[in-house]
Amino acid sequence: MAEPPAEQDRLRDDPQFRRFLLARLISLGGTSVTLVAFPVVVYGLSGSPLLTALVAAFEAVPYLMFGLPAGALADRFDRRRVMVFSDLANAAVLASIPIAWSLGVLTIPHLLVAAFLVPALFVFFDAADFGAVPALVGRDRIAAANSAIWSTSTVIETSVPLLAGAALAVVDGAALIGIDAVSYVASALILRALSRPLSDPARRPTAPLSRRALVADVREGLSFLWGHATVRTMTVVGACQSIAGGAFVGQMVVWADRTLDVRAGDARLGVVFGSWGVGVLVASLTMPPLVRRYGAARVTLLGLPASAALCGVTALVGNWVLGSLALVAWGAAYMLVVINSITYRQQVTPEHLMSRVNTTGRMLSFGLGWPLGSVIGGAVSEIAGPQAAMLAGAVVLAAGAVGAWLSPLRYEGSRPAVVTP
Repeated sequence: MAEPPAEQDRLRDDPQFRRFLLARLISLGGTSVTLVAFPVVVYGLSGSPLLTALVAAFEAVPYLMFGLPAGALADRFDRRRVMVFSDLANAAVLASIPIAWSLGVLTIPHLLVAAFLVPALFVFFDAADFGAVPALVGRDRIAAANSAIWSTSTVIETSVPLLAGAALAVVDGAALIGIDAVSYVASALILRALSRPLSDPARRPTAPLSRRALVADVREGLSFLWGHATVRTMTVVGACQSIAGGAFVGQMVVWADRTLDVRAGDARLGVVFGSWGVGVLVASLTMPPLVRRYGAARVTLLGLPASAALCGVTALVGNWVLGSLALVAWGAAYMLVVINSITYRQQVTPEHLMSRVNTTGRMLSFGLGWPLGSVIGGAVSEIAGPQAAMLAGAVVLAAGAVGAWLSPLRYEGSRPAVVTP
């Protein structure tokens, strides 16, 4: 395999990484528009908090359904081709929404099918991406690469929702989703033009593709994940994080409407959506130095209870300004745990297992937790309101924090951190 640049080379001086990052940012810009527009369109057509919650649930259900085979296939095939195909297929799915809207035939079933297909295709993109980043930058630069990806991404996640929220005052949400379709095409073209391999060309499957071989590949990835105590614990507590996140995101539009008095067409909705992105930016910038000083295990142990407490605080505020500030703080604690867990898995996983292990970890945490939290949040919100749904998520987070402190992660986190000069 062609060696990536040396560790000491700065990522910003690496043209291949810059192009890879550009593709991610363009695609994320479109996705950030859809993040705001999609639930608004569904809620506007249905008026149902439960159907709106299903959109958030569908974001994760495909991980539960396809995560294991997607990871195994991404380790077998060329990761660049998997990513390009996924991008182009998603562009076609999303383009169908503004077309149907312009023809006056857009329906809730159409939106729900699209809400399922887009993340289903992204599962295969994400599986390939987990292995592509280490191949592109080298294992020693994974933390720096993830920090750069997440921090620059949050600039998009902070600014674009503001613009999308304001645009909803004059443009229909279905029309805005067309921007995401264009962004997927642009991402595919940039990724296709990269000259550096995104997987090891020497890596070859030990057996031809068959059902038995695929099952064996999946089992190998599961065995590594479950046999590594720290990775296993981070995956389990990650499910608790995702339950809380799914409960909140599924009710975010409803919470803004009924609790904060901020509705579609109000520019303040963009501020509320963008606040989480500011927290992600804080997490991505602080994660590398915190892990170097305290270690990955201790960062998780301290981040989880902070996330639980801040989730509860966010649920209890009733003012859009305080709600936005609370979201910044909660987003920082929440995403610190998430980014730290992803980076740790990428650092300790062998290259030939990279997609399988990381996709399986994401499936077991995000794929199980997110839809469960979305459904629970929607059901609780129907009965007692969105604030109660968010508080239910905070309780799950608190349980996850307790579990982490009683797990092997506690002993790993008690070891003195090695401070890199």
